[in-house]
Amino acid sequence: MPTTSAPTHRPRLTLGRLELWPPVVLAPMAGVTNVAFRSLCRRHGGGLYVSEMVGARGLLEGDARSRLKAAFGPDETPRSIQLYGTDPADTAAAVRLLVAPEADSARAPVDHIDLNFGCPAPKVTRHGGGAALPWHTDLYADIVAMAVAAAGEVPVTVKLRLGIDDAHLTYLEAGRIAEDLGVAAVALHARTAEDRYGPPAAWEHIGHLVDALTVPVLGNGDIWEAADALRMQAETGCAGVVVGRGCLGRPWLFRDLAAAFDGRPIPPAPRLGEVADLLVEHAGLLADHLGTTTGLRELRKHTGWYLQGFPVGKPLRRALHQVSTLDELRHLLSDLDRDLAFDESIRRQPRGHTTRPKRVILPMGWLATRSHGTSRSPDGAVVSGG
Repeated sequence: MPTTSAPTHRPRLTLGRLELWPPVVLAPMAGVTNVAFRSLCRRHGGGLYVSEMVGARGLLEGDARSRLKAAFGPDETPRSIQLYGTDPADTAAAVRLLVAPEADSARAPVDHIDLNFGCPAPKVTRHGGGAALPWHTDLYADIVAMAVAAAGEVPVTVKLRLGIDDAHLTYLEAGRIAEDLGVAAVALHARTAEDRYGPPAAWEHIGHLVDALTVPVLGNGDIWEAADALRMQAETGCAGVVVGRGCLGRPWLFRDLAAAFDGRPIPPAPRLGEVADLLVEHAGLLADHLGTTTGLRELRKHTGWYLQGFPVGKPLRRALHQVSTLDELRHLLSDLDRDLAFDESIRRQPRGHTTRPKRVILPMGWLATRSHGTSRSPDGAVVSGG
C-alpha cells in the first residue's frame, strides 16, 4: 500500500486501500500534469499526483495521444488517472482496461481512478460531459456505478464543480449519489462551470458537502500557498485539498504544503538560480517523455509561470519560447543573477487560466429535463429509456 508518513496528531487521507500524507492532491490539468510535471512535483512532497484527463473512448480505441496521457513513470506510485466519459459502457470498459495487469507499463495497472465531472471547457460541456453531466442524474449515476463495479478494489473518486451555473447547482445531489454508489471520496472545485476561473472560489460550499457526506471530501479552488490549504481545512472541515493553478511554475509548493501539514516552518521561496535549475530539469523530463522537439514546445507554457515574480526582461522570455535544444536553454539561463529573490508582492497572483464567467455551452435541450433516458438493467447494462 503506497503510504507516506504523517504526524500522529493529523489523520492520513484514506481513499479506499490508499493512505496518503500529506492530504494533498495534484489537480488534473490538461496539457500540464503529464509524466514530466508529476515527476517534478512528486520530488517535492508526498500525496497523490493525478494524470491529465484521459478520454475513455480514445483509450479504448488505442489512440496514441490518449495512451500517452495515460502513461506513468517507471517508479511512479500511486498511479492515479483521471478518466472522462459520457457513455457508461465505454467508461466501465476503460476502467477495466486500466485496472487489469498488463505488460505495457504505460497503461496499467492503476492504483486510483478519478472520474471527471468538473471540466467547464466548451469542447467538453457541449457534448454533455464534464460539469454539465451531473445535471442528468440517471446518466451520471450509471457512469459512476459501472465505473465503481469495474474498478473492483481500486478506489474511484469523482471530481465535481458546484454545478452548471448558480441556477443549476448539482454538487450536493451528485455527491450523495456518488457516496451511495461506493466512491472513495468526492472532490469539489468551489466554482460553477459558468464561473470558469474568474470569481473567488466559494469555499462555504465545500463545508456544505462535508456536512452532507460521510466519505472524505477534498476541497479545490484558490490554493495559492500552503497557508491557504490549512485555512481551507479549518474553515470547511475537508479531509484534504486539491491543488491546481497554484503549483504552475512552482512545483516547490508541494514542499511547502508538506511542511505546513507536518507543522514545520515553511521554507523560503527559491531564488532565481534554483528556479532556473528546475526549469532545465523540467525541460529534460519533457524531452524524455515527448521527444526534444515536442517537449521543448510544451515547455513554452511553463517558462512564463516559472519566471513570474523575477524581472528577467522581455527579450529573454521571447528567446526562451524559441529554444530548440536543451543546451540552448541552459545557455540562455546561464547569465541570470542566480541570487535574485522572488518578488513576494505577486505571490498570490493567479497563474494559468484567468477566464471570466461565460455562458456554458450545452447540448440542445440539456436543461429541459433532469433525465437522460437511461437506466441500468439487473446485469448492469445500460438500456435506453426512449
